[in-house]
Amino acid sequence: MKIQKTTIKIASLMFAAIFFLASYNTEAQNKKKKKKKDETETPVKPEEKTKEKTIEELVKSSKEIDGLFKIYQDTITGTLQMVVSENQIGKEYIHFTQVADGVLDAGRFRGAYGDSKVFKIEKYFNKIEFITQNSSFYFDPESPLSKSKSANVSEGNMASLKIEAQDKEKGLYLIKVDDLFLKETFSQIKNPSYPGQSPTDFKLGNLDKDKTKINSIKNYEENTDLSVEYVYSTPSVLNGGSDAVSDGRNVSIKVFHSLIAMPDNDYEIRLDDPRVGYFLTQVDDQTSTSSTPYRDLVHRWNLKKKNPELALSEPVEPITWWIENSTPLEWRETIKDAVLQWNVAFEKAGFENAMAVKIQPDNADWDAGDIRYNVLRWTSSPQPPFGGYGPSFVNPKTGQILGADIMLEYVHFTNRVLYDKVYELATLEEPFEASDFKKNDVAYCSLGHQIHQDVMFASAVASASGASDLEMERVKRESMIALIMHEVGHTLGLNHNMKASQLYSPEQLADAEFIKGKCLTASVMDYATLNITRDRSKQGQYDDVAVGPYDIWAIQFGYTPFKTGKEKDDLLNKSTNPELIFGNDADDMRSPGKAIDPRIMTGDQSNDQITYSIDRIELSNDLMKNAKDKFTKSGESYQELRRVYYLLSGQKAGAANVISRFIGGVYVDRAMAGQEGETQPYTPVSLEDQKRAMSALSKYVFAPDAFDAPNNLYNYLAMQRRGYNFRTPEDPKIHEQVLTYQINVLRHILHYNTLQRITDSELYGNKYTLSSFMTDLNNAIFKTDIYSNVNSFRQNLQLEYTNMLIDMLTGKQSDRYTNNAKSMALYNLKNIRSMAASSGNISSKAHKQHLRTLIDNAIKEIK
Repeated sequence: MKIQKTTIKIASLMFAAIFFLASYNTEAQNKKKKKKKDETETPVKPEEKTKEKTIEELVKSSKEIDGLFKIYQDTITGTLQMVVSENQIGKEYIHFTQVADGVLDAGRFRGAYGDSKVFKIEKYFNKIEFITQNSSFYFDPESPLSKSKSANVSEGNMASLKIEAQDKEKGLYLIKVDDLFLKETFSQIKNPSYPGQSPTDFKLGNLDKDKTKINSIKNYEENTDLSVEYVYSTPSVLNGGSDAVSDGRNVSIKVFHSLIAMPDNDYEIRLDDPRVGYFLTQVDDQTSTSSTPYRDLVHRWNLKKKNPELALSEPVEPITWWIENSTPLEWRETIKDAVLQWNVAFEKAGFENAMAVKIQPDNADWDAGDIRYNVLRWTSSPQPPFGGYGPSFVNPKTGQILGADIMLEYVHFTNRVLYDKVYELATLEEPFEASDFKKNDVAYCSLGHQIHQDVMFASAVASASGASDLEMERVKRESMIALIMHEVGHTLGLNHNMKASQLYSPEQLADAEFIKGKCLTASVMDYATLNITRDRSKQGQYDDVAVGPYDIWAIQFGYTPFKTGKEKDDLLNKSTNPELIFGNDADDMRSPGKAIDPRIMTGDQSNDQITYSIDRIELSNDLMKNAKDKFTKSGESYQELRRVYYLLSGQKAGAANVISRFIGGVYVDRAMAGQEGETQPYTPVSLEDQKRAMSALSKYVFAPDAFDAPNNLYNYLAMQRRGYNFRTPEDPKIHEQVLTYQINVLRHILHYNTLQRITDSELYGNKYTLSSFMTDLNNAIFKTDIYSNVNSFRQNLQLEYTNMLIDMLTGKQSDRYTNNAKSMALYNLKNIRSMAASSGNISSKAHKQHLRTLIDNAIKEIK
């Protein structure tokens, strides 16, 4: 055993020795080979630093486009680079956005203006930053507080872009700017989603970076303009949009971006005054101790006299308008005359030929997207967003208007209906909003829609009375002049004046000689209805053909180069003159419960709106009697008759809304304290006028026969079939239509704001008490027929009214009603309950039983 162990041990030692020698020889051979290899290899040189590329090298395959900001576009890929110079660092610029083309489905339409914003270019180490500046606050530079003007104010860093190359000697920096323009960096293009939005609503997809592209670049000394086509894609859609959308999965919105040098001129800011209506940039004075620390900047052009010493001088540079070459030839001279009407106002401000008009040549090398030109533009859209729209863009730091356009729709001249349900035209409670591209676009104007309806109505009236073709053309011409003057007024800085219709009496408006050649209201900036007389022998002018006295006064305030503050104050103190009264969209009463002064209303006319509106209703009733005979043509469909029926009904509904605003109305006077001619700020509408309004509503809105039409008319209200694009069921919804009109009136006179105001204003002069009004309303809706047969129109009305009273007590907004209003609602319900005895025919008995059941259930819920 011992010998065996020894043998194994010796063998192990021998194996280890052999392994060691083999390993040693292998390592020695490897070292030898490595040494040979090292001797033959070239020694490695120390690493050399990569040479930085120059601007010239990085742009050698690009097209140079020189201007305010030098742009380089790669000729192969189309990618953009931009040069920023050292002297542009720390400077402020203006960014402005305008829609070149869009679709109404997406809330974007040609000519829509976005906001103008101030941005500053900064350098941060190896980056160039674009930072939005806040221009909402003012600090007196003499105040120590100005040292903290940036406290708690957020600026917006829109983009921080890497410097790709620089020229130290010339002070130039090159950056890639695709992300600056091909993304929504400067402004939001796609509308955001909102809570409660239906999944079936039309929606844009996500921004497609592969399809979004630069369509054109135009560069000038004072501005750099890019046209960008944003493409929004989604693989599938629930709602593909209207016929205007070719492919709902891939929708293009084309946008102009303008980078503008901050104006360096002698422009003098002008501060706003509440007695006159200008668009403005709101600025708060953070160093003021006033109760009204406002330093709001009026929007106006930088108009300067060639000769300041002259009382009347031509401007250094007139406000020049270009009529786009898309304008119908037959209307160019009319449009030119309408624009130049404003020279009458400017002459009173000391300027001769302040406005100039030219026609864009067919071979012009510029288009309306060029911000250097103010253009009167024309479109004929599938879904017209307006009849006219007159936006402008300004320097946010001063209020100086830098450019403007006017968009006009050819629909103005047509009988084309703008909506599927024509009768809803008279039920709009808010101004038509086609887009929120500019969230607070107070310049957005829906006058064109109203004029379009009024022109169709005037044409129907004229046609029914056998008017000549010349008369029909006069309607169009006068309404076009009024629309152009209105939209030009917006581009001069003026906002709406819905109070201006108070200038003349109904008798004066029916005197053709008296109104000839005049503005029919105090201002073309109103939304007054067309002047159409019931007595056709008295028909004079239909619409404004000259600027009004308020317009002249407002232009004087905005543009007169005042030599002293007293000179300006003396002008403003004329605001108490009857022809200079003012009230804009903030005060108007087109929406139920929105405002308080019934004189500040759309679709009204004259200083006696109730009388004028009653006349409009009776004129519509007159035409309704013979509509079937007058508007049915042999060999044609009944589409024209249908259009006229809803047009006449809509005019009645619009007039009823005007009348309703006198219930609980309060007249407002914004004169300054101690101003000559001032009255008290708030004066309730007289008892006489409120009762007159209630009587008119009772007769023309709530009475059993208020919306009567010849029975045989309903059989012919047929639409013309158009393939499969046809609404079904196609029968006219007469009861729904009439109830809609009545509900719109009830929504205002039973609005919690209206009822609260009736009670509150009893403290300062209102004689039409809440109890009197609510009793009169109950009687108007029930007294005539509650004890007998109730026709189907009245059944609808009575049920709707009863449900409104119940909602005042138990509905979601019941807490908004005053206790007084709730008490009267309960009082009226119990009166209705006692009146609704089981009488009349079976339909009437069923209706009254329905009323009693609703009221009983509501009273149980209250208990």
